[in-house]
Amino acid sequence: MSSVISQRSSLAFLVITVLTFLAASSAPTPLYQVYQDNLHFSAAMLTAIFGVYAVSLLAALLTVGSLSDYLGRKPVIFAALLLNIVAMLLFINADSTAYLLAARALQGFATGTATAVLSATLLDTDRVRGPMLNSLAPMLGMASGGLGSGLLVEFAPRPTQLIYFTLLGFMVLQALYVWRLPETVSRIPGALKSLAPTLHVPPQARRALWLAMPLNVAVWALGGFVSSLAPSLVRAATGSTSHLIGGGLVAVVTLSGAVMIYSLRNRAANQVMRLSAALLAVGVGLLLVAVQTASLWLFFVASVIAGFGFGGGFMGSVRSIVGLALPHERAGLMSAFYVLSYLAFCVPALLAGNLSRVFGLIATTDGYAVVLILLALGALGGLLMQDAARARAAA
Repeated sequence: MSSVISQRSSLAFLVITVLTFLAASSAPTPLYQVYQDNLHFSAAMLTAIFGVYAVSLLAALLTVGSLSDYLGRKPVIFAALLLNIVAMLLFINADSTAYLLAARALQGFATGTATAVLSATLLDTDRVRGPMLNSLAPMLGMASGGLGSGLLVEFAPRPTQLIYFTLLGFMVLQALYVWRLPETVSRIPGALKSLAPTLHVPPQARRALWLAMPLNVAVWALGGFVSSLAPSLVRAATGSTSHLIGGGLVAVVTLSGAVMIYSLRNRAANQVMRLSAALLAVGVGLLLVAVQTASLWLFFVASVIAGFGFGGGFMGSVRSIVGLALPHERAGLMSAFYVLSYLAFCVPALLAGNLSRVFGLIATTDGYAVVLILLALGALGGLLMQDAARARAAA
């Protein structure tokens, strides 16, 4: 009985910690316009502040992403929490772009460190619910961070500090509690060697990883665009100046993604991925219509449908690979998965941010949406061909 309670408390702690890291990652989104108005920096600097987070996160995944396979899970989770605590303190005191760049860089490295180790620890703790929680917790975290920050910006005093004080409190408590977790892997030699930038993908998981990539790229490219440019897009298309809308769109996409994940948690990965690819294409198509018609309500309808595709595509991709790694391979595999995911998250969004200065945000969004639709439809076609090949082989 005590082991069951221990497992439940461990799962609860891990999920809450993932929620906290992802909430912190999306909290700045509704604040970008506030920072830009207060500190008077350019759109290029805004893109840099978004980009430095992603670059730093990728650096962490490539170097320390598999470190917990060698040192154990708890020390790496603790180190990630300490780094993020320092990042929150930088945000609280941010009075220049230098502070914002430093805070986002440190936050990116902390989140990259935590992403792989927390994903692996969830899988270690519960092989049945772990994949679903690995998909659900980030969605809920991004939603709570974006929406909570947007509400504070719109209605609370000290909007650029209160959200970070709240997150700081959670992180301090988590840093104290983490040592009560049971360790799920034993220490093995090779920690220093593992820091060399590389992707640790077990041979038996490589084919499944590449088959999942087209849909996963489309999913994360949508997430990067929403996280970085959604507030500016709504303002450009509809004229709305509410800070709540930008965070609201992030919340709508991620919450509908969470609903999709929970609703389809018992379905086969390939079924989830097929449905998600179709929904993603439809949702992004409706987003195009919303931009062209300047319809705020259609923005949210499109975001719900695209969010279904976002969440289901993410879960289906994770579930298609996680069962293919041994315990001491899990952090490395999840690190590689997230490296590819965050490349899709940041590179297209950074490119869109730069192109918008040349062609305008509306025209850039049109092109971005068309590419996402083609990716989603291509992924759907590939999945259908894979299912047909399996059916022929079984006949």
